[in-house]
Amino acid sequence: MGDSNANTTSYHRFKALERIGHCVVVHDPFLFCKKYLISFLGGRFHYRTGYHFLQSRIIQFLKFINFLDVDVIWINGGELFGKNALQYIRNLNIPTILYNNDDPTGGRDGMRFHSLLSSLPYFDLCVVMRQLNIAEFESRGAKNVIRLTMSYDEVAHKCYENFNDIPQKYISDVCFVGTWMKNEGRDIFLKALIDKGINISIWGDRWEKSPHFKTLKKYYKGPSIGGKDYVAAIQGAKICIGMLSKGNRDTHTTRSFEIPYIGGLLCAERTSEHLEMFKDKEEAFFWDNADECISICKYLLSNLHTVEQVKLAGHKKILELKVGNEDICKKILKELSLITHA
Repeated sequence: MGDSNANTTSYHRFKALERIGHCVVVHDPFLFCKKYLISFLGGRFHYRTGYHFLQSRIIQFLKFINFLDVDVIWINGGELFGKNALQYIRNLNIPTILYNNDDPTGGRDGMRFHSLLSSLPYFDLCVVMRQLNIAEFESRGAKNVIRLTMSYDEVAHKCYENFNDIPQKYISDVCFVGTWMKNEGRDIFLKALIDKGINISIWGDRWEKSPHFKTLKKYYKGPSIGGKDYVAAIQGAKICIGMLSKGNRDTHTTRSFEIPYIGGLLCAERTSEHLEMFKDKEEAFFWDNADECISICKYLLSNLHTVEQVKLAGHKKILELKVGNEDICKKILKELSLITHA
């Protein structure tokens, strides 16, 4: 079981566990606490107080669950689970995994993970996405911490077999799929591309909050997309821009894997991890700033044969890396088995 948080990524991971042969029962504490979180003020209050005032409700949530015949408890995200909740789970004597692809110790989200951080000593295995999270988790009492990369999903991100089946509205020169974030500079970056004549399609939430939305509006195609629409937007673009969250201390994101798996050309910020994963200018293209990204886009849009070559090479590399949800789940369960049978 796990904390799905009504999150598409979590859903994909649990479906991957089923595909590799496990029976998965999902219980969502956010749904159980919905009446306390559904209002704008209630949601902000509990977020900003680290869900401290929901902990008795989380214990009630756990008491409603039948843990008979449960072999592993998998908590995805985990922001609602504080110390008392994990102590309750600990008394069940069922191995418990925390999988979190955010940055709970990074500080970007204020108090959001305050309850979770107090519970780290009670997990049998914590899975993090950043090397620096390992020491930070251990300093808070976590006993077994491993770092894995983010992942794509083998089924949800499968490309269209026939390119002509992609709806015309998702065909573009350059696309960016992502949320506007305050102080991240994504709007400034995309405006720089637009000012230099790059025809970009933007999908995502909150872009109307950008002070540059007057310029971006013409290129804004709508709110966040998922499922086959997301696949269509990535596959239908000649170039896919990948951006990091500085506040989340990203050096790669799920887009780093989803884009090449779907068959898109990844054009992302140059980081040490990106360069370890992909050969620059052969399997993906990387940039240090907007000017370099503009030059790359202009070059690629004038050399479509190179675009197709890089798309194919990037897809081949992503399969070699074995970073699909099924592979990641297998690695996690293997690590848990080593711990529990040590």
